[in-house]
Amino acid sequence: MSSMLDRLPPYFNIDAEASEAALPPPVGTSDFAQIAAACAQGRADLIGRGLDDSGAKSLRLFSTWEITKYLIPVATPHFRRVLKQNPDLPQGRSETEGGAKWFTLDEVLRLRAFFGSQGSKAKEYLPYRPKGLPAKICAVANFKGGVGKTSTAAHLAMSAALDGYKVLVIDLDSQGSMTSIFGGAPADEWQTVFPLLARHYGSHLQSENAARVARGDAPQPLDDTLAEAMKISAGDLIQKTHWPNIDLIGAQLNLYWAEFQIPVWRMNGRGWKLWDALTDRLEADGVLDAYDIVFLDTPPALGYLTINGLAAADILLVPLGASFLEFDSTGRFFDMLQSTFSSIEDSENMAARALGTEELAFEWDAVQAVITRYDGAQQAELAALMQAYLGRTLSLQRQEVTALIGQAGEQVAGIYEADYRDFNRETYARGRETFDATYGAFKRLLYGTWKRDENGVATNG
Repeated sequence: MSSMLDRLPPYFNIDAEASEAALPPPVGTSDFAQIAAACAQGRADLIGRGLDDSGAKSLRLFSTWEITKYLIPVATPHFRRVLKQNPDLPQGRSETEGGAKWFTLDEVLRLRAFFGSQGSKAKEYLPYRPKGLPAKICAVANFKGGVGKTSTAAHLAMSAALDGYKVLVIDLDSQGSMTSIFGGAPADEWQTVFPLLARHYGSHLQSENAARVARGDAPQPLDDTLAEAMKISAGDLIQKTHWPNIDLIGAQLNLYWAEFQIPVWRMNGRGWKLWDALTDRLEADGVLDAYDIVFLDTPPALGYLTINGLAAADILLVPLGASFLEFDSTGRFFDMLQSTFSSIEDSENMAARALGTEELAFEWDAVQAVITRYDGAQQAELAALMQAYLGRTLSLQRQEVTALIGQAGEQVAGIYEADYRDFNRETYARGRETFDATYGAFKRLLYGTWKRDENGVATNG
C-alpha cells in the first residue's frame, strides 16, 4: 500500500471526458429560483426543529443551579429558603418527584426583582440603569462577512436580557440572520425599518413643501410609498420574541431595496439628513425610553443602512478574527468610516458656517474591536500583535471557539438557549464562559458611558 507521501496530488491525471460526463447541465437564471427554493426548504426544516408544538419558538426553562450560578447571585440553600418563606413567589416545577426545580425566564425576572428590593444591598441583583437617560444603542458592524457579527450581537442581546435589561434588537441586514435567530418572519419590507426611513424623508418633504407654499411655489406631492409610511411608527414594527424581554424589528430580503431608494430620496431632497433617519424615528417614537439597550445588526457593507446604524449608535463593536486578512480588512473598514463620516461633516459644515449654525460632529461613546472565533493555541502571537497596534481599541477579551458554540449554531439558537443537560457540564461552563466574558467587557463599556452621561447631567444641572 502506498503512503500518502507517495501519492500524486488530486489535481493530476484528471480525465476531461469523465469530467464532462459528471458535469451538470448549464445553469440559467430560472435555475437560481430552484436553488433558492431548496435552501428555503432546508432553512424551514432547520428552524422547525427548534419550534414547539404550536409552531413557535419557545425559550427553555432555567434550573435552580443555573439561576444561582449565573443569574441571581445568591447561594442555592438561601434561594430555596427565600422561596419557601414567600409562597407567593414563583416556586418552579419539577420534572420528577423531588427533582430539581425549573423556572421560566419571566419567573426568573420576578425573582430577580424581589431579591433586588428585599435582598442584600451589597449584591448586584439588578443591573445599573440611570433614571431619566435614554437607552444605549449598540451597533455591531464590520464590512467583512464571517467575522461573527450576528452571533456576537445575538449573544450580547441574550446576555443583557438574562441580566435583567429590556432589549430591542433591530436587524438592518436584508439576509435576516438575526431575525431567524429570534424567530421573526417579516412578510415584506413594510415590517422592517424601511417605513421608518421613508417616514423620516416624508417628514422632511412636508417641511420643504411648507417652505415652498410660503414662497408661492407648488409643493411636491408625497407618492404612495411615502404617504403609507407616514402612518407607521416604530411601535407598529416591533414584534415580541420567545424571550420575554427581547423585542425585534426584523429584516428580510426586500429591505435591500432601501439601498436603492435612499439615494433617490437624497437626490430629490438635498437637505434631507438621511444619516439621522433611524436615530430621529427611534427617539420620536419613544423607543429609547421604552428599552434599556438597542442592538443593531448591520449588513456586511458600508451602505446607507449601515451608515444609519452607525450614526445612531452610542457604542460601536467591531468583531474580527485573529488573522492577517481580517486585521487588514478591519483597518480598511475604519479607514472607510473616517472617509464617509468626515465627508458628511465637511459637506454639512460648509452650509453651517455660512448660516452661522451649529456644526455637525459625529461622536461615539465607545468604539471597540473584539476578536472572535479565537484559538489560543494557534492565534496567540497574532492576537498579541494586533493588541500592540490597536491598544485600547481592541478588547482584551478574546471570544473563543468551543464545542457548545458549534452545536448551538446547528440548532439555529444561541448558546444561552441551549439546555446544559445536552452537554457535558464542563463543556457547557466553558462555552458560556467566553460569551459571559464578552458580555462582561461590553457591560463595562455600558456602565462607563451611562455613568459619564449621568455625571455630565449632574455637572451641567
